[in-house]
Amino acid sequence: MQYQNPILSGFHPDPSICRVGKDFYLVTSSFEYFPGIPIFHSRDLVHWEQIGHCLTRNSQVHLVTGAPNCLNIYAPTIRYHEGTFYVVVTNVTGDNHGNFIVTATDPAGEWSEPIPLPFAGIDPSLFFDDDGEVYYLGTDGGIYLSQLDIATGEAIGETHALWQGTANNPEGPHLYKINGMYYLLLAQGGTELCHMAVLARSKSILGPYEPCPHNPILTNIGKNLPIKAAGHADLVDDADGNWWAVCLGNRPLAYPFRHNLGRETMLVPARLENGWFYLGEDRAVLPEFTVEHAPAEEIPAGYAACSAVTDDFRGDSLHLMWNYIYNPVEGLIQQTASGLQMHGNEVSLWEDAPKAWLGRRQEHFCCTVEADLHFVPQQEGEEAGLTVYMNPAHHYEIARTMRDGGDCVILRRRIGGLCAVEQVLPYSDETMTLRLECDRDRYQFSFRTADGTVQPVGSGETQYLTTEAGGCFTGNYIALYASGNGKPMTTTATFPRFSYQPEAE
Repeated sequence: MQYQNPILSGFHPDPSICRVGKDFYLVTSSFEYFPGIPIFHSRDLVHWEQIGHCLTRNSQVHLVTGAPNCLNIYAPTIRYHEGTFYVVVTNVTGDNHGNFIVTATDPAGEWSEPIPLPFAGIDPSLFFDDDGEVYYLGTDGGIYLSQLDIATGEAIGETHALWQGTANNPEGPHLYKINGMYYLLLAQGGTELCHMAVLARSKSILGPYEPCPHNPILTNIGKNLPIKAAGHADLVDDADGNWWAVCLGNRPLAYPFRHNLGRETMLVPARLENGWFYLGEDRAVLPEFTVEHAPAEEIPAGYAACSAVTDDFRGDSLHLMWNYIYNPVEGLIQQTASGLQMHGNEVSLWEDAPKAWLGRRQEHFCCTVEADLHFVPQQEGEEAGLTVYMNPAHHYEIARTMRDGGDCVILRRRIGGLCAVEQVLPYSDETMTLRLECDRDRYQFSFRTADGTVQPVGSGETQYLTTEAGGCFTGNYIALYASGNGKPMTTTATFPRFSYQPEAE
């Protein structure tokens, strides 16, 4: 089998995976976006179907403002034990790191209310030993372990330090028991270009842990490859006994290295040989692997992750690709027979607060997006449009608005503290189609009028909407939005159709 990385493109960092029979399930971080923790299913490890989210109700999670792209839902771990799926995760809310577990018997269904945990730090993991004991692993200056009452979330006994890794920033621990030996897999080096995965083993769960002699077992440091910053791995075996690892990595646009899609999910073959794991090709994550033994290819019947999609918003619920920023606020967004309706509040795009905003990940360097818009502004400054959005300080948008008393279409770009409306075109019709064309170099905006005329509006460089230019842990979203820019909107914006089409590079 030959496959290409990433297996989940766009903002899908910190992957964790488990297997039940021939079915694989995978979760990733979601930070300030809601619903939280997307969950995917696959039979062949390469083709993934998004089947839901683990955090779908406001009662399950409170997402805080204050540091966009830096807070909230970090690094979940998914495990399965005796008929139940468990996801353990951290909600980072400034100085307060709240760890909790949610459970489900059907991973595509509703997940439980959180079981709070008394443990500090981030990047939690669970381990079910074959003697029936359950353990919690966490990161708090180093990697530690505690026995856990899985039903109540209470700690049992003392907390034990396990291993500090081989360099700085040990995090993301996962524990496995194979042939009577405990294997401890960590990330370290930070989630930038020095990211890596390291391994240790012990005959006892409490250690001491012996470092692998060929650490790091996974890294792209110093390699001339299009994938950078590989690390934060999780191991899984398939039904035939072959080992695999999922990990994160990013793909810079060009040199100097800047990436706009966020940290993505990669798949690498693994093998257990002479008591140690060997990952990838000479420890590297390649953009393409050819493997002899792999699960039979199976294309998902449902929504295939990272694929083309058109949405008319007429279903009973939102398409799984969509996210809000922070917990949704009632009355701002609703589905109707005529399409998605947005009644913007006073919050502008550049404010760090819940707003009338609905976005999907940009999952391809090259893609074309269209959104039909029905909207005539009734007061100065209110607007509705289409935005490429990294965070409140870094975004470009095309919008229908009222400016100096006149109806118009604008192109605006915000890059940190710099903000400019770069184009203003008079426009008075009620309907239009907003269009965005993305490639590695530029985001190009245009609109189509009711009579089919296409009007270019302008463009912006991709390099200024990258993590290195002003982001942190997430990637770019493409979003529909509406805002009164200082006061609630007086009229509703309706989006009858949205389409996302990947294009060949």
